[in-house]
Amino acid sequence: MNNEHRPYTLIAELTYRCPLHCPYCSNPLDFAEHGNEIDADTWLRVFHEAEELGVVQLNLTGGEPLLRDDLELLVEGARKLDLYTNLITSGIPLTSQRLSRLRALGLDSVQISIQSTRRSVADRIAGAPSFNRKLDAMRWATSLEIPLTVNVVLHRENISEIEELIALAECVSADRLELANTQYLGWALKNRAALLPTREQIERARTVAAEAKARLRGSMEVLFVTPDYYTDHPKSCMEGWGRRFIVVNPEGLALPCHLAHTIPGLRFEHVTQRRLSDIWHHSAGFNRFRGNEWLPDPCRTCERRVLDFGGCRCQAFHLSGDAGMPDPACSLAPGHDVIESARTQADRTAGIPVLFEYRTGRGRSSR
Repeated sequence: MNNEHRPYTLIAELTYRCPLHCPYCSNPLDFAEHGNEIDADTWLRVFHEAEELGVVQLNLTGGEPLLRDDLELLVEGARKLDLYTNLITSGIPLTSQRLSRLRALGLDSVQISIQSTRRSVADRIAGAPSFNRKLDAMRWATSLEIPLTVNVVLHRENISEIEELIALAECVSADRLELANTQYLGWALKNRAALLPTREQIERARTVAAEAKARLRGSMEVLFVTPDYYTDHPKSCMEGWGRRFIVVNPEGLALPCHLAHTIPGLRFEHVTQRRLSDIWHHSAGFNRFRGNEWLPDPCRTCERRVLDFGGCRCQAFHLSGDAGMPDPACSLAPGHDVIESARTQADRTAGIPVLFEYRTGRGRSSR
């Protein structure tokens, strides 16, 4: 096997269903039109095939994975394969009894999101009452000694709470705090005008996070993820297309990243029709943007081509219309003006409330 293209993590999107309606949801805009979810037997076979490929970590996510009645069966199957299994959840609907059962079956860690330290703001961002239940879920995790990551998707509605968010994570004894600025794709791109912070807000939050990281070293890991819109160079999306991650969506489509199937012209295959190893090695979709040989100018001769691989292919498509172009987040890329325009708009509308568009159970948005 080519170790350059060896997968380490399987991201199992078990369902698109979710009780929340976050305006930065990573579900596709037309998620309600997608097909049936693959069953537990298929997932267990996928876990086995992933482990044979070299995968060592399994992220159970969604949507809301707790809405799968067979979640316990999946966790138990992952434990038998010795996969490090992480549950990524809103914490709703969770009970202490179910979390205890999942822990006993082999769950290794849990990541729970929260939208704000203020209940009214958190519930408004989530589009549903959830704040108190999330705090309960965090406390259950620490009482069961399950390693806990508190995840906060940062945006202009909550980034000013950075000190309070850090304090909340300390209060619930989190092992890790992930302060992840919004990635502007899917619903987040639709809501970008309401979500994108100003540069001043980003810089202040980064400074506070860096101070907390130093202060809490050894007791809680603090990670601050800067949005692509405020960097000179894009991040290496998923550590490079088809290099380290496999995403399998609720229908069983194997993908190099969550939204790769939204790029027209790329062909991806279902795990119900082909073994995961065949898809990983031979799928046209996985191979299309692997490595850096495909890169256009100016990326082709850039010294960063082996670091960021041209940035995010989905972002390149959704901002420029061409997934084969350099990521417009790069300051050297053609089309970077769309990023500059978004930043200018963020400055111009700072302090002005902007309504969210929420996903609904029917897949349509509402004000």
